[in-house]
Amino acid sequence: MHRNGPKQDIDESALTVTAPKEQAAGVTAVAVALKRGIEEMGVLRTARTLARVNQVHGFDCPGCAWPEPSGHRRPAEFCENGAKAVAEEATLRTVTPEFFAAHSIEDLAGKSGYWLGQQGRLTHPMVLRPGDTHYSPIEWADAYRLIAEQLRALESPHEALFYTSGRTANETAFLYQLLVRSFGTNNLPDCSNMCHESSGTALTSSIGIGKGSVTIDDFSAADLIIVAGQNPGTNHPRMLSALGTAKDNGAKVIAVNPLPETGLLGFRDPQTVKGFTTGISIADDFLQIRLGGDMALFQGLGKLLFEAEDRAPGTVIDRAFVDAHTAGFAEYEKQVRAVDLGVVEEATGLTREQLDRTAELLAASKSTIICWAMGLTQQTHGVATIQEATNLLLLRGMIGKPGAGVCPVRGHSNVQGDRTMGIWEKMPEPFLAALDREFGITSPREHGFDTVDAIRAMRDGKAKVFFGMGGNFVSATPDTEVTEAALRGCALTVQVSTKLNRSHVVHGGTALILPTLGRTDLDVQGGTKQQVSVEDSMSMVHLSTGRLQPVSDALRSEVAIVCELAQELFGADHPVPWDEFRRDYDRIRDAIARVVPGCADYNAKVRGRNGFQLPHPPRDAREFRTSTGKANFGVNELSWLPVPPGRLILQTMRSHDQYNTTIYGLDDRYRGVHGGRKVVLVNQDDIAEMGFVDGELVDIVSEWTDGTERRVTGFRVVGYSTPRGNAAAYYPETNPLVPLDHVAARSNTPVSKAVTVRLERHVHTPVRS
Repeated sequence: MHRNGPKQDIDESALTVTAPKEQAAGVTAVAVALKRGIEEMGVLRTARTLARVNQVHGFDCPGCAWPEPSGHRRPAEFCENGAKAVAEEATLRTVTPEFFAAHSIEDLAGKSGYWLGQQGRLTHPMVLRPGDTHYSPIEWADAYRLIAEQLRALESPHEALFYTSGRTANETAFLYQLLVRSFGTNNLPDCSNMCHESSGTALTSSIGIGKGSVTIDDFSAADLIIVAGQNPGTNHPRMLSALGTAKDNGAKVIAVNPLPETGLLGFRDPQTVKGFTTGISIADDFLQIRLGGDMALFQGLGKLLFEAEDRAPGTVIDRAFVDAHTAGFAEYEKQVRAVDLGVVEEATGLTREQLDRTAELLAASKSTIICWAMGLTQQTHGVATIQEATNLLLLRGMIGKPGAGVCPVRGHSNVQGDRTMGIWEKMPEPFLAALDREFGITSPREHGFDTVDAIRAMRDGKAKVFFGMGGNFVSATPDTEVTEAALRGCALTVQVSTKLNRSHVVHGGTALILPTLGRTDLDVQGGTKQQVSVEDSMSMVHLSTGRLQPVSDALRSEVAIVCELAQELFGADHPVPWDEFRRDYDRIRDAIARVVPGCADYNAKVRGRNGFQLPHPPRDAREFRTSTGKANFGVNELSWLPVPPGRLILQTMRSHDQYNTTIYGLDDRYRGVHGGRKVVLVNQDDIAEMGFVDGELVDIVSEWTDGTERRVTGFRVVGYSTPRGNAAAYYPETNPLVPLDHVAARSNTPVSKAVTVRLERHVHTPVRS
């Protein structure tokens, strides 16, 4: 039975605010998960589908990239937001050609992203030609022909952009980059450019590989875990179970964040007895840091560790590790010993007592893990901040030992796997050479565009075709007005999607929507059921098998779309066996095994109970493949964010009822925001000082160094526990405030956690009849 989506869009006047929750998950999370599942899928489909999430012979959750346990898996190996992600994908609601006939582009462009996503699964390929007011159906063969003609008509392959979402499986990602490089460009922007690019840049410089060094089992062995700039309760809820296990084993947990996130303060695991009684406290200490103060914190802690070593020589700094495995120690020591702790207190908003207490825990720890996410990466000094966090671990010898290491917690379910498979505009020469040897092609060596540079290229007329493999590019990127104008300037935009989103209504001269199978869907090619594979946040690669009957016979798998397009684009004489790959995904994995480092014997290893773990030289052998052959201490001038008078530093963030740009609902119950999304969380003292009152409507105006201003309107001021001078609001509603050129040094990541803004009283302008 197919169902229609909701008729009503968001009514911000219905927004209410209550006190934030003190504990996450529990019975409420179970009830919400089941309610959303039944609304979207019905009772039986909900039961059958959720029972397979993250199970050995099931499918990988299309939400976050948190790993599965290496041993026993619980019956419900998913979280509330994972259940919402599954319900979104496995919904019985559909968007058919009849839907598009009833809704013009103008009509759809006036809807919110929430409303668009709630309409259901796309069922047929659709086209919007120049002058059309509505999308209309198109046959797959005609769609491929149209794309191929536009690509071949370009003056240079570099005028095409090929974006990738982190949901794309390894097999698709490998073939997609193969198609793009066969075409002749490295223009492979992806969602990682906007999230953990700073992590990859910092870690590659520091330890020689841009991935985390810990495993899920390390959490059980750690005695100190620092969680900085991350909200596990909403963004990676299953991480709370790992932190709970660590706590049971005696670990201390320190939360470092501008906002008191509920999941780190209290957690009710609904699959334990305590989850139904008292719950547990996760964070032993909460450092409510000012936005952009993390670099100062890590440098200050480094100084305090040196001072502790002075008081008790040989007890704090792991000199054996430092001498054998690191470079740059003397320069780092000189830098941090000169740090002014008074400046650290000002930059962080923390007290000297808090700094001393944290340093004491670091000095006493035998096994320390530092975790982080966007709160660190989306800062102008994000790369340097992550280097400073890594420096602390190097000082203590906390790389390459059980229970210790760096842990960048990835968001989307296969964003790390996509990079492993070659989705990067700057893949190294050994990978490109191996690709060329395997397939007899000549990959281009000129670096391509990342996400920010891709937008600039479209804006400047240097790129004319945009192809999106999943995701919602318009709503994920900064500077919305600039990004939308850039896409509208393209000759062709193509979106491979499961559901309707904003990127379908912000289109080029010609636009295509290509509907694809999701992670939960049965994928049959050549009469055989196929499986795909993904890589989690800790470098484990495992299979994912969808079993649901697709909502339409017209859907294609992402692998099939890539292969069929390649056949149309390159013709029958191309050296890559595209049709063989389409019919049998094992053959793709055989090719991956010969090209991608660490993937030898891929087909056999991935079929193990837990899949297989990719090599990580620092973790496995304390081997550091850097320019010095050792782990490098990063030496960085201290940078932080003083707040200009009368201004605030804004961070954009998710609601508990969304995942990335997908809005599941309008209930951020952990923060007490219900029925709407246009809120700005501000310290009560700042509200009073600026002359506003709690609940008043304001416009948020961002200020950039070139004098330009950007504005979003009609946001409700909500008094909240956040440091003075800081504010927070949801994206994508506040993405228009983030200037395109406001990027992190070295990684080019949009700086969405440090936007200088002012608030202005909102003046309602009546609509003229």
